[in-house]
Amino acid sequence: MTIPNSEGFFPPESCLPRAPAEEKDIIMELIRSSEASIKEGDLYYLVSHRWWMEWQEYVDLDQSDDNSNEGIFCIPRRPGEIDNSNLLLNESVVEGNELDLKRSLQEGEDYSLVPQDAWKKLLEWYRGGPELPRKVISEGFITKKFNVEVYPLCLQLVDGRDKSQRTLKISRMASVRELYNMVCMLLELEKEKVSIWDYYNKTKHQFLNNFDQTLEEAQLLMDQEVLLEVQDDKLWPSNVSMSSAGNELALVPLEPSRSSVTIAGGPMLSNSYSTGFRSNFLEGGNFSSSQRDTEDRDDVLNNGIKVDGQGLTGLHNLGNTCFMNSALQCLVHTPPLVDYFLQDYSEEINKENPLGMQGELAIVFGELLRKLWSSGRTSVAPRAFKAKLARFAPQFSGYNQHDSQELLAFLLDGLHEDLNRVRSKPYIEAKDADGRPDDEFAEECWQNHKARNDSIIVDVCQGQYKSTLVCPVCSKVSVTFDPFMYLSLPLPSTATRTITVTVFSGDGSSLPMPFTVTVPKNGCCKDLIQALNTASCLKHTEALVLAEVYGNRIYRYLENSFESLSNIKDEEHIVAYRLPIHHEKLLRLEILHRRAEGFLSEPRYSAHLKLLGTPLVTTLSVDSRTGVDIHAAVLSVLAPLLRANALTWSHGDKSSRDSGSGPSLDSIVLSDNGIQCSEETLSTSDMELEEVHNSIPDIQLALADGKVISRSTVDVDYTVPVSRLKVVMNWSDREHEIYDFSFLEDLPEVFKSGFMSKKTRQEAITLYSCLEAFIKEEPLGPDDMWYCPRCKEHRQATKKLDLWRLPDILVVHLKRFSYSRFMKNKLDTFVNFPVHNLDLSKYVGHRESASSSLVYELYAISNHYGGLGGGHYSAFAKLLEEDSWFHFDDSHVSPVNENEIKKSAAYVLFYQRVGVESKMDVRETGISPDSSNF
Repeated sequence: MTIPNSEGFFPPESCLPRAPAEEKDIIMELIRSSEASIKEGDLYYLVSHRWWMEWQEYVDLDQSDDNSNEGIFCIPRRPGEIDNSNLLLNESVVEGNELDLKRSLQEGEDYSLVPQDAWKKLLEWYRGGPELPRKVISEGFITKKFNVEVYPLCLQLVDGRDKSQRTLKISRMASVRELYNMVCMLLELEKEKVSIWDYYNKTKHQFLNNFDQTLEEAQLLMDQEVLLEVQDDKLWPSNVSMSSAGNELALVPLEPSRSSVTIAGGPMLSNSYSTGFRSNFLEGGNFSSSQRDTEDRDDVLNNGIKVDGQGLTGLHNLGNTCFMNSALQCLVHTPPLVDYFLQDYSEEINKENPLGMQGELAIVFGELLRKLWSSGRTSVAPRAFKAKLARFAPQFSGYNQHDSQELLAFLLDGLHEDLNRVRSKPYIEAKDADGRPDDEFAEECWQNHKARNDSIIVDVCQGQYKSTLVCPVCSKVSVTFDPFMYLSLPLPSTATRTITVTVFSGDGSSLPMPFTVTVPKNGCCKDLIQALNTASCLKHTEALVLAEVYGNRIYRYLENSFESLSNIKDEEHIVAYRLPIHHEKLLRLEILHRRAEGFLSEPRYSAHLKLLGTPLVTTLSVDSRTGVDIHAAVLSVLAPLLRANALTWSHGDKSSRDSGSGPSLDSIVLSDNGIQCSEETLSTSDMELEEVHNSIPDIQLALADGKVISRSTVDVDYTVPVSRLKVVMNWSDREHEIYDFSFLEDLPEVFKSGFMSKKTRQEAITLYSCLEAFIKEEPLGPDDMWYCPRCKEHRQATKKLDLWRLPDILVVHLKRFSYSRFMKNKLDTFVNFPVHNLDLSKYVGHRESASSSLVYELYAISNHYGGLGGGHYSAFAKLLEEDSWFHFDDSHVSPVNENEIKKSAAYVLFYQRVGVESKMDVRETGISPDSSNF
C-alpha cells in the first residue's frame, strides 16, 4: 500500500522509498562508471554536503570502514528532499540560466560533487534542488588533470559606446574566440566589427586577438573588466595604444607559441630604459612575446601609497591568492635569489629537462622579481605568474585558498628543474654504506645527488639529513643520506589535558570504575591507553579497548592507536573495556539495554530503539558461539551488578525458586576475585541449563540476516556466523530488583568544566624543541612499514633523522595543520623562534669546514591567520641593507618593529647563514632591476 507523505500527497512511483542497499549500489555504480570514463565537458552537479552526508548515513556508505554495526539490523532515517539553498547567495540572481553561488565554498565541507547520471537518479528519488551543474575542464601542461570548474570566470563587460556594464560567465579554459562569439551573440554584433581589450583595473592592457588562446592564458581574472569597442564610421579602434604608454605593438597580430612568455623581465618601457638585453637574450631563441605580462605602469595599482624603496612593492590579491603572495614575498626577499635573478641567468635556463617546465617558470618568476625590486611602484598584479602557475600546477588554479608551504615546495622544486645545469642526468646506482664511515658515505651520496642536480636552488637551499632505520626483529640497521629543500618540524606536545574514562570489566571481575588521567594535549590514543593501563592496574593478560558511547550505544571504537586525542571532545563519553590480550581473534559481544515495554511489538533490533544505560562488552571463544554460550556470557558480565539481597535468593529453598519468588542463581557464586562458576555448573544437565536460563533477564539477539535468538531458542544449537554481534536486553522491574542498574547510568564526560578545571600550564614551545621532536627516534606508522632486506618481510622499524649538512638558506616549515579520518585541525600554538643567532651546531653531524658557520639569522616569515580551508596569509620580510622589517599584506606594505614579528601565526620561517653576504646591492650597481639591459 502506498503511504502519503507528510503533506498528504501520494508520491509518484519513482519517488517511493527503495532499500538503502539498493540505492547505494545504484548510485555508487553510476559514480564509478562516470569516473572511469571522465572527459572534458562532462557535467557534475553540486549537492549540499549536509544532505549528502545524511544520504550516506542512510545507505550506510561507510559500513566497510566501521564494523561497529556488524551483526545487527538497523533501519536509519531516510533523508528528505535535496536542499541546495544553503549554497546560494541570499538574493541569487540568474545570469545566463545560472544561479550565483556563495563565494569561497569548500568541497567536502559545504558541497559535494556527483556526476550527471547519479544526480538525475537522486533527483528522481528525492526531488528538490535547485540544480547546480558544472562542467569538467582539462588543466595542466605537462600532466593533464580533470577538474570540475565550480566557479566559472566572471567578467565585467564594459561597452565602450555608452560605458554600460554587464556580467559574463564563461569557463576560464574557453578560448578568446569563444568570448568573442558570446559577446557578439549577446549584443547581436558582427564579429568583424568587434574589438575586446583586457581592461583590468579600468586600464587598457592587451588587445585580445589571439583567438586560440584560453582566457586563463590571456591572464583574465575573476571579476575583472574587459572593454568592448565596436567599429563605426569614425576611426576605429579609438585608441590603438595601450592607454598612454604608446605601445606600438598593440594591434600587431601575435602568433601563438608553446612557450608564450618573455624572459628576464620582458620589454620594460618605464624609466626610459632600453630593451636591448631582452633583444639579445631572445636572439636565436624560440621565445615569443605572444603572452607577456602587463608591463610596468600597467601593473601599478594607483590606490596605494607611493613608495620609493626597492623591494617594498606589494602584490595584488587576484582572488584568494594571499597564499601565493605570502610565499612569493618570502622568496623575492631571499638575498641569493635576488642577486641571481637580477643578473643575466639566460644561459642556465634548461628547456630540455623533462622534469622541468621548459624554463617558463624560472622566466616568469624572474620577471616578477625584477618588477618587485623596481622603484616607484605601489603594487603589482602577478597575473602572468598566476596564469603560468595554473598551467604547470593545476592544483593551484582557480580561486580557492591553498597552502603557502605547498606552493613554496612546488616553486623551489620547479625553479631547480628549470635552472638545472645538468642537461643529461647520468644513471647512478644507489649503494649501501656497507659499514663505511658516515663521512665517506654521506659525501658519496651528496656528490651523486649533485651529479644529477646542480642549480642555484641546490647551491643555496638544499641540505642533507641522515636517516637511520632499525628492524625490531633482526636489528638490521639501514643508513641513508638524503637531500632536503626545507625542514618540516612537528610541534611537540607540551601542554596536557585531563580525560575521564570509565573502565568496564569484560569478564565480570569488577564494577565499572571511572579514571581521570593526564595525557599530552596533542597526543594519540596510545598515550591514553598507556595512562589507563597504569591507573587501572591492568593485568599482563588484558588489553583495553576504547570506545565512544553516544545515544546509549557504542558510536565507534577508537582502535587506531595513532589517532589524535584532539578527536576526543570534552563533552563526549569515552569508555574502556578490559578484554583478553588477543581479543581480536575472539567473537566480540556487545550487550545493549532497553526497557521491557514494547518488546513484542519490535521483533528486531532497530537503530531507533529507546536504549538506556551503557553497553557492556565481552568475548566468546571461536568454538563457543551458540545461544547457550551467549546467555552464559551475559550472565557472567552482569554478575558484579548483583544486589546484596539477590544473593540470599541463590541459597534459598528450591520451592521458593520454583514458585517464582526470585531468580535462579544456582549456577554462580560470589568470591573475592569476582564471579566464578561453582562446581555444580560443570554439569550440563538440562535442569541446570534451564536454571541458568531462568535466572537472567530476557535477552533478544538479532543478527543481520534476520535470525533472532531469544529465551525460546536458548537450547537451539545455532552458531553465530559473525565476528562481532550485539544483544539487546529487556529490563523489567524484576531485573532492576536483582541488578543495580545505576552502575551503567550517568557516564561522566571526558572533561567537565569546573571539575578538576585547574588550567594546565602551557609550557613554552621553542624552535629548538621542535627540532628535538624532529630528530627523536620513533616507530614507523602502520601504513609506513619498512621492508627489511634481512628478514625479507615488512617491519614496523624505528626511524631516526639527524641533520648532516645545512644550506645557506634554511626554510623551516612548522607543521600546524593535521588531518585525520574524522577531522582537520590547526595548531595555533605559539612557537618562540630566534630572530638572531639560531645556533644549530649541536644538531648537525657534519661541518664542511672549520670556518663554516652554523648560526642563522631570520629574514622572512610566511604567516597564516584563521582556520583551515580559509583564513588569510601575509608575510614579514627584512630589507637587510636597511636592517628593517616590513609587513607584506597583499598590496599593502608597512613597516613593522622587530619585536612584533613573533606571532602564533608564524607558519614558514626563512633563515640565512651568518657570514653569507649579498653579492650585489641593486642601489649601488647603477643597474635598475626594472631594466633588462645588463
